[in-house]
Amino acid sequence: MATSLFLIAAAVALLISPASSLTCTSQTFPQINTNYTNCTDLPTLKAFLHWTYNPDTRPDPTLEIAFIAPPTRPEGWIAWALNPTGSGMLGAQSLVAFRDTNGSIVVRTYNIRAYGPIVESRISYEVLSRRGEYSDGVMRIFATLAVPSAGGEVNQVWQVGASVRDGVPVRHDMVAENLNSKSKLLLSASGSGAVAGRQTQTGGCSRVWGSGLELYGVLVLLGIWIFVF
Repeated sequence: MATSLFLIAAAVALLISPASSLTCTSQTFPQINTNYTNCTDLPTLKAFLHWTYNPDTRPDPTLEIAFIAPPTRPEGWIAWALNPTGSGMLGAQSLVAFRDTNGSIVVRTYNIRAYGPIVESRISYEVLSRRGEYSDGVMRIFATLAVPSAGGEVNQVWQVGASVRDGVPVRHDMVAENLNSKSKLLLSASGSGAVAGRQTQTGGCSRVWGSGLELYGVLVLLGIWIFVF
């Protein structure tokens, strides 16, 4: 009986651990007095995304984000984007943060239309606010976008680089972590989350559970239940 209870407890732990391991839930932003509805540890580049989708904002719904990642080097850059036309870099409507010549962190917009040197340009989403920070080796982008057609599933892309030359971010590394820095985001009136997971509310920031591990835990628990009883 004791062994059976131990196995059941282990199965339950499988259900709990994916959410408990999230780092983003411990991150706060007191300097801007902002609480985001959702957050997730992105799967590559040690990056995190906090966001709130406001479908009732007029004239268009808005998406408030805080994107956090360490640049490859202190003099480097970070980027986060929505891509309304594809899942990768081409078509990405990007916010890029880096250190300006005066030492401040700037956030600039780039519509990525081709591989090669990027050129600052307007993006297809209206940027209502934007700013950047750098401290303790980590860079942050805070922004609010008007997203008139973003309800439902949208593609997001993120990236980091090592240097900026003449005010232009230099090409990032072409290794697996950089090439796989993309995923989908689900924006809806009832809440937002990673498409591959579901959420539980914790301290004003929802935790995204890994659905694969959770399902595995449920199957294990059901198998133990049938075996014991």
